[in-house]
Formats: sequence, C-alpha cells, structure tokens
Amino acid sequence: MSFDVVGFDLTEGIIHFLKVFGGVLAAALFAAFLISILKNGVSGAGLFFKGLGRGCSDFLQTSPKRVWAITVLTWREASRKKALFVFVIFALLLMFAGWFLKGSVDRPDLQIKNYISFILRAITWLTLPVMLLLSCWGIPTDIKNRSLHTVVTKPVRRQEVMLGRFFGFTLVGSVVLSVMGITGYYWTVGQVPQEARAELVSRVPVYCNKTSFTNNQGGKEDTGINVGDIWQFRSYIAGGTKARALYKFDDLDLDAIRQDKRLRMEYNFEAFRTHKGEMDKRLLCQLTIVNNKSDLRVPLPIFEIQEFSNRAQEKTITLEESVSYNEEGTSTVKTANLFDDILEGNSITVEVQCLDPGQFIGMARPDLFIKMPDRSFASSYFKAVFGIWLQMVLIIVIGVTAGCFVKGPVATLLTFGIVMVGASGLSDLMRGLVTGTQNGGGPFESAYRMLFHMNPTTEIDAGPLSAVMTVLDTIMIGFLWTIQHLFPRFDFFNMSQYAANGIDVPWNATLLPSILVTLAFVIPCLILGYFSLQLREMEAK
Repeated sequence: MSFDVVGFDLTEGIIHFLKVFGGVLAAALFAAFLISILKNGVSGAGLFFKGLGRGCSDFLQTSPKRVWAITVLTWREASRKKALFVFVIFALLLMFAGWFLKGSVDRPDLQIKNYISFILRAITWLTLPVMLLLSCWGIPTDIKNRSLHTVVTKPVRRQEVMLGRFFGFTLVGSVVLSVMGITGYYWTVGQVPQEARAELVSRVPVYCNKTSFTNNQGGKEDTGINVGDIWQFRSYIAGGTKARALYKFDDLDLDAIRQDKRLRMEYNFEAFRTHKGEMDKRLLCQLTIVNNKSDLRVPLPIFEIQEFSNRAQEKTITLEESVSYNEEGTSTVKTANLFDDILEGNSITVEVQCLDPGQFIGMARPDLFIKMPDRSFASSYFKAVFGIWLQMVLIIVIGVTAGCFVKGPVATLLTFGIVMVGASGLSDLMRGLVTGTQNGGGPFESAYRMLFHMNPTTEIDAGPLSAVMTVLDTIMIGFLWTIQHLFPRFDFFNMSQYAANGIDVPWNATLLPSILVTLAFVIPCLILGYFSLQLREMEAK
C-alpha cells in the first residue's frame, strides 16, 4: 500500500475551524449590516439587530418534538417517492457481479481486493446520488407545492424545518446504507476463495516516527538516492555499500506486543535493477534492529524481497520471544530476549540494507511498519461503510441548505459542484498561491509581470509600487485561503482503500478528521439555511 498515514492534530483543527468560521461569519454579518443600511436607511441598523436577536431566540427555543415530527414526515415522503427502490438495483448487481469478478484475476489475494473495492464502490454510487437528489429537492418542492406555507404558519421555526429535513433524509439514507453494508459484507465473505480466507483480516500497523538514510560512505542523509523515477514517493539505497534506510520507532505499545507474544514487521520495498543479475532470484535484503537505549544490534536473517506479491504473509518478518542472531564483526551466535533486551525502553531503529552490489532498493515511510495483533475484517469494512455514511450526511447537509435559497435544479448543480471540488481538490496553481510556493507572486504581481514580460523568477525592484502589490496580493491570498476552506475535503472519507488492502482504518488519521469535517459544516449550514428561509419569498415558486 503506497500512501502515508499522517496523524490529525485535534487542537490545530479546532483552531483552524474557528479562524475560517469566525472570518466568514464576521464578513457575512458586516455585509448584511451594510445591505440593511443601504436598503432601509438609518432604521436598517435597528432591523438588522432585531433580526439577529430573533434568530438567536429561535435557535434557543428549538423543540425536539417538532423536529421529530418533520423527521417522520420526511421519511414518509421519501418512501412514497420510491427512494428505497435502490435496493433492487443493488440486489441485481450482487446477483451478477460474482460471475465477472470471480475470474478477473488469477491470484486469490487480488480477488479479495476486487470484491471489497466493488462492493464499497457500489454502495457509494448507489447511495450518495439518491440522497443528493432527495435533499436538494426537498424544501424547494415544499415551497412549490405550497405545503411549507402550512408549516410556517404553525409554531414551527425555520431551523426546525431544516433539522427535520436533515434527520429525515439521514434516517432514510442510514436504513439504505445499513442494509447494503450488511448484505455486502456477507456477500464478500461468501465470495472469497477458501485458500485466501487467511488474507481476510484487518491488520493494525504502527508506522515509524521518523525516517532517515545513510549514503554509500555511511554519512547521514535526509533522503536516499533518486533513480530517476517520476513518482518520487520512494528513496533508494545502493546495494553492497554502507547505505542504509533507518526507521525509528518510539513509544511502542509493549503490552499489545506482549499480548501477541511476538514482533511482526511487514515491508513493501521496491527493487530497482541497474543490470540483469540473476533474473531467477530476487534482490537480497537484511534488517538490523537497534535498541536506541542500550545500542544492542540484532541482525535478522537475510531474505529475498517479495516485490510482486500482495500477500501479507509473504512480506511479514516474525520475531519470537527468544531471538538468535550472529553478532556483527565476530559472527558469534547469541540469543536475546525480545521484550527484555531488544524492545527495552520502547524505542528501536530498524536498519534496512541491500546486499546485491549494483542494485537498488526503494522505500518510503509506510513501506515498513510493525504489526499489532490483527483485528477482524468486519472492523475495517464497517469503518469504511461508516465513512460512506459521513459523506452522505455531509451531502445531505449541503443539499438541504442549498435548497433553502435556490430552486431544486440549481441546488442540485451547486451541491454537485461543491462535492466535485471537495473530492478533486484545488488545482496546483491555486494551492501554490495559497501556500506561497507559487513562483511569480499573487494575482497583482503576476499581472504586473505579464504586462512587462518579466520572468516569474526575476526579482522586482523594491519601491512604492512593489509594496502596494504586496499588500494587495496578501489580501487576495487571504481571500483565496478562506474560499478554499469553504469546500469540504472528501479525501478523509475515502476509507475503502484501507479495507481493500486489509489495513484497519486509523482513528486519528481518518475517522476523527472525517467526523470533524462533517460537524464543521453542520453549524454554518444551519445558520445559512435559517436566514435564507427567513428572507425567502414563500409565494415564489
């Protein structure tokens, strides 16, 4: 698996949300105040603060009973619209999918990946579009059919209408997703070949805290050798030299390792040949475990790199409680205790060495990890289904909010556009402008360079014009920084890659940020939808 799992900083995330939410809220209130003044004159200030106070009062008096009543009504409406008929399409897919996937690949381990990827993708593409359409057309249809007129004349507040729609559509989607998820789980388990059942697990990896390298002469380096690969995800070390890749693991959970009664490490190294060598043999590699506290060095047996295998068992190195090794320099056979000697102090460094002269081995931080006791396949599978559920909730929130101020077709296009931008991310140009890594400066400086045909790397002479452009670009980049965070990042929600590769979905790197992103959009969308319904003309169809 070639992706780097990076932990999520909760404190930094909350501060980031407060910055964006506070900035957008302050700008929206200021703009609303100016519009009220320009439209109503001096009395506009009083009307603005009166409307703001009424909104705060309405939110504080939200009635769960009325919200539940609208939730039940939404469920009944969705049932009448045959939204649950999506089960029929899902059942047809499962009836015939086994025919095409069973012989798609020869290796059983790859068949598992195909089955899991197919079922999670089918659930995603059958559930999310249906919920997008239902949420975007709910309130606009109520206004068009004048059914909302009856509701708002009763003691029902606008935010209660929105919350009822939120929970109602979420209830419908949850029922659909639950049935599909449970059915897909048993279908996947039943389709997996008997010889590949051992691969149907959820591995729990512990990645290293830091990676570093040594060059051919043994000197310290931050990266390895670049062999010319366009994808510079991995760095390479030369074989038959003093070059090493160093994986440092700190604060290991010894209790979990003791529970497993062994230490297991899994690798995913990549071989790079500069000459044919012995083509019937794979490249040789050796790992050396170094205790960072006692400097004990334990060379492990030499092994061949299984670079073209996806079987976790073939890429796993297991150390039992008693480890025998040949001491470096003397070749004396010694024995060390795994927990009392090798893992003492909860901090080790794993050195990776290539033994074939003239050949190279490539590796990145996630290409070597320590395996904690395995969990069941259901653990990673249903976490991936939960990720789809979070996407569904986020789409419902955005769709219902969009339907509060535009009509159904426009709300659908708007929600779909937000989802697409959030899923694909910003362009490299936009990302470079926001992060300050783009050559040529911001919009005003770039326009100046284009006008005078200046190279992006050419320095602009210091002066009043340069200072003005810097200030204007800073304002524009701050505006772009705010705009980019108005789109949710859907890359957190893609948990199917973990389940398909037999990796347990990490809490801190995936589940936690997914939950927080969903919650971060609920409050702003609820406020925006409330005031949109307050200002919207109900008689307009």
